[in-house]
Amino acid sequence: MSIGRKEAFSIQSLQIVDAALVWFAFYSADLLRGPLRLLMGQQWIDAGGLSQMAWVLYVAVPFTPLILEFLGFYRRLRAKKIGNSISQLIRALFFVGVILGGLAIFGQLPSESRLVLGVGGLLVFLFLLARERAVHGYLASHRVRDESKERVVVAGSEVSTEEFLAELDPDVRQGFKVVGRFDIASSEVGELYDLLKQESVERVVFAADETGFAKVAECVEACEIQGVEAWIAASFMRTQIARPTFDLMGDKPMLVLRSAPDLSWELALKAVFDRVTAALLIILTSVLWAFAWVGIKLSSPGAPAFFCQLRAGRYGKPFKMWKFRTMVPNADQLLDEIKKEHGNQMDGPVFKLDHDPRVFRFGALLRKLSIDELPQLLNVVKGDMSLVGPRPLPLYEVDAFVKSEHRRRLSVKPGITCEWQAGGRNKITSFEDWVDMDLRYIDNWSFWLDIKLLLKTIPAVLFGHGAK
Repeated sequence: MSIGRKEAFSIQSLQIVDAALVWFAFYSADLLRGPLRLLMGQQWIDAGGLSQMAWVLYVAVPFTPLILEFLGFYRRLRAKKIGNSISQLIRALFFVGVILGGLAIFGQLPSESRLVLGVGGLLVFLFLLARERAVHGYLASHRVRDESKERVVVAGSEVSTEEFLAELDPDVRQGFKVVGRFDIASSEVGELYDLLKQESVERVVFAADETGFAKVAECVEACEIQGVEAWIAASFMRTQIARPTFDLMGDKPMLVLRSAPDLSWELALKAVFDRVTAALLIILTSVLWAFAWVGIKLSSPGAPAFFCQLRAGRYGKPFKMWKFRTMVPNADQLLDEIKKEHGNQMDGPVFKLDHDPRVFRFGALLRKLSIDELPQLLNVVKGDMSLVGPRPLPLYEVDAFVKSEHRRRLSVKPGITCEWQAGGRNKITSFEDWVDMDLRYIDNWSFWLDIKLLLKTIPAVLFGHGAK
């Protein structure tokens, strides 16, 4: 049975974990062989154990996950019954056991090594079953919450969309929250723009077999401009479009057009690096957190030391972003008055003003040293933000976007730092230039680019280059 790229990526990840568990099972068996012989009333003779039979690991570690995949152990994890998992594990371990047993007999292994094989095999079964049940439990509970489901719009005629959803693999369907259906033939493309924006859509699935190509192409362009994935039934689209890839949704072939970084090991490494680094930075900067909290309380009493504001996250989905408060308590109420009296140094929907009178003196120091940004590390640990990415904007500024292509900067996670900050913060006064830099980052993204921008951010923070 064919599988999609996302499922293949998940299977490979689980196989790596399982290979590590197989190694750990035999390593644990080697540690337990002495105590077990003593419990059985036998003398412990150090015959080398696993150290003398490293070939076991060369066979068991890579082949166990491969045989499990052949038996379907990694498929339909959310709905799989424990009986099926046990059956697949027993059959896979039987095949591996036959190979190892034959080699053990042929090699005339001592009883110590045979004990390691037996105990190791039992531990492999227990460890892999526990891992499989843990993943099953997580998926079963994680997908029942609407907020964890992927927000999807299905586009096509009423008949074609109904047929598509009815035929879709139920295991795949559970991961979707269909937030809208768009009739391509009778609706205007502008309505799709509004739908993508209002519902924070992550993917549009086109199931429009009888709709004219020109109208579908306009809808695809709407998705591409805003950085939303467009999935098109491969039997329908028979032309070349920028950055197309083929994937499977269940067993349905799809043509996918992506204008943001695709799922990859590099992207997974970024996610792990972000959270681990953010957690370490929180610990290492704990003294600065205390310094900021005390200073704010003494300099501007009457309001919390932390400032929380709804910002636009990936695909425009709102999240609570945290900072240390650097403005007077009623700063939001004063915004219109400040704009009227002092104007705006940034053209477009974003507000920026050097020497904003709402910033109190100690708050200006926090901004100069970028200490006010530290609470955003909590957002990174939570997964709402990344260390590097387009800066998150308040919802009212995102709603004021004039051009739909500006929303493509929302197609990746927002970040604490980005290209324009790393290269001399707050020097840009053109919103178009800002967006161009963000889109250049998205189009050329790599994990190494993130590392370079982080390294460039360090001197920008330490020496206050461009900070206001």
